Amino acid sequence: MAIAMKRGIPVLASLNIEATATFYADKLGFELMSNYGNYLIMKRDALVLHFWACEDKYIAENTSCYVDVQDVTGLYAEYQAAGVVHPNGTLQTHDYGMRDFAILDADGNMIKFGEPVEA
Repeated sequence: MAIAMKRGIPVLASLNIEATATFYADKLGFELMSNYGNYLIMKRDALVLHFWACEDKYIAENTSCYVDVQDVTGLYAEYQAAGVVHPNGTLQTHDYGMRDFAILDADGNMIKFGEPVEA
């Protein structure tokens, strides 16, 4: 059997597990999978995000991940209405073949959402 990597699950810093769970549910449309008090798991569609309790704001503010999505324009409109789009991360099409945008969560983690541009 050949070695194969199957999926990645970002593990992001949370300065307050309860506030992170509320933000991801209310602002980003995620559902709670598990909350262990110092470790949180949230899910939306096939995307699973893990969060660990962290007291250092610098760590969260210097962490990011990139998420491939379907219908980035629709997701952008949803998150723009929720007021979470990063002011410097508006929806753009890039020379490297992706159309994406960025949000900052309540802890300062940056998440970019994008999809390939069809040729």
